[in-house]
Formats: sequence, structure tokens, C-alpha cells
Amino acid sequence: MRLTVVGCSGSGPGPSSAASCYLVEHDGFRLLLDLGNGAFGALQALADPDTVDAVYLSHLHGDHCLDVVPMVVWHRYSGRSSRRRVPLIAPAGAQERLQQVYDSGGAPLTDVFDFAVTPVSALLGPFTVQTTRTAHPVECHAVRLTAHGSSLVYTGDTGPSRAVVDLARGADVLLAEAAQPEGDDQPRDLHLTGRQAGEAAAAAQVRRLLVTHVPAWVDPVAQLAAARSVFPAAELVRPGVTYEV
Repeated sequence: MRLTVVGCSGSGPGPSSAASCYLVEHDGFRLLLDLGNGAFGALQALADPDTVDAVYLSHLHGDHCLDVVPMVVWHRYSGRSSRRRVPLIAPAGAQERLQQVYDSGGAPLTDVFDFAVTPVSALLGPFTVQTTRTAHPVECHAVRLTAHGSSLVYTGDTGPSRAVVDLARGADVLLAEAAQPEGDDQPRDLHLTGRQAGEAAAAAQVRRLLVTHVPAWVDPVAQLAAARSVFPAAELVRPGVTYEV
């Protein structure tokens, strides 16, 4: 399994990265985890959009889903699309919400996407998919992908969550958000600090922690240092970099 970071900036695109988007590949199957604002442009430098086999949206905040819109435009008007419908897995109501974002008239997007509500478990191409609700103000689902004995867990957005730790237990890689600075007085059930991301990785006994979703106004080095203080096998992801799972 290969994980390529398309965009990793938290809460919106930053000066050096698009918002959340991760390309996961195995046995020729290409899955996008989230498609935040700015990510579709970056994706085109890494993969032909027509080779994307499925899209998984953790939730419907703009920094995780807004570039569904340019993907629709590309499939409809570029002349490069094979016109096959792309499975899009997302929380309930995604089809209606994304239709409104694309066009205030709410015209269907079903010529491009085959919409499905986030399952608890499913098979998707070569992947076994398991999900759980996270601690976030809107419905958000962390996801575990398993293929040929390797496993990747992506938190989406979450505050500290036992359910996410349970989902990640024993995973090879935990791709965890760390958007909240240490000591910042933000509401509970919103985001993880760097230390909390490390604590989740330690509690789940994962092999490796990849820290992501750090906003442009937060020091990523400090977030990584906080994660490493409790889980040394942590790295800070970079856009365009590929990681073997």
C-alpha cells in the first residue's frame, strides 16, 4: 500500500500545501481520502484524475470536500474523462450538500459520482474498509484501510477519541491530524494537539505515526515535537511525498 500526500494543510490551503487530500494505492486501485480546497490542482501533478477509482470524504467541512467541485468540472468538460462514475463515500447528506456547492440550483452530480453513505465496514477495490465516528462538531468518520496484511488509519478531524484509538489498534500507519496548538483554549471534540496525536498512537500501539492537518498559522515543528515526546516514531508529512505502508 502506498500513501501519497496531495495536500496536508489544516483548516484550508496554506502557502505551501493544499488542504486535506491523500492518495492511497494498492494493486492498481487509486483511492482519494478527502478532497479539500486546492487539492484537485495538486492531484493533477501526481495522477491522472481519470485513474481515481474512488473518493472517501471523512466529513463535509470545506477543507476536506470542496474540491469535489473542480473534479466534477474536469470530468464534464475536459474531454479527458472516460465518463465512468466514481464511487464517492461520505456522510449522509453529502450528495445534496455538494450539489448546492457546485450549483445553487442543486443539479445532480450523479453523472460523475456514485454516492454511498459511509459504511461501518465494506470492501472497496482491494481494501477492507472499517470506519468509526470521531469527536468533531459535525459527523466525521475515521477510516481504516487494510490490504494484504497492511493497515492504514486516517483520523479525519477529531478531538481525543477512544473509538479512533480502538479503530487504529495495531495499525502499521496512523495518519493523524494535529491542528490544535499546545495550550490553546479551543473547544473539546474539535482537534488534536500534537501531544494528543502521539498519545493516540501510543495507546493504539501503531507502528508509525504521520502527523498532518497542521494549519498554516500553527508551528508544525512544535506539533511534531509534542507528538514525539510521547511517541518517538512520528513524522510530519509533506505534500507530494509518498510513504510505504
